[in-house]
Amino acid sequence: MSKVIKVLGTGCPKCKSMTAVVSDVIAENNIDATIEKVEDIMEIMKYNVMTTPALVIDDVITIKGRIPSKDEVLALLK
Repeated sequence: MSKVIKVLGTGCPKCKSMTAVVSDVIAENNIDATIEKVEDIMEIMKYNVMTTPALVIDDVITIKGRIPSKDEVLALLK
């Protein structure tokens, strides 16, 4: 079953970096997942996230306020 990954952030450089890391991990490991960028501040607020970027996997907030390493993302997606 495909995972749904959301990157919450308003388009800042850190948010773009997180999206790039997640995209790379998915591509390099043939993971069945879709990435959604959530840039609407009202939508981000629904997750109760005050620091972006945030990584949401299947509606669970996994990382907030920092850019994860590829290994960390891969571990979360397994």
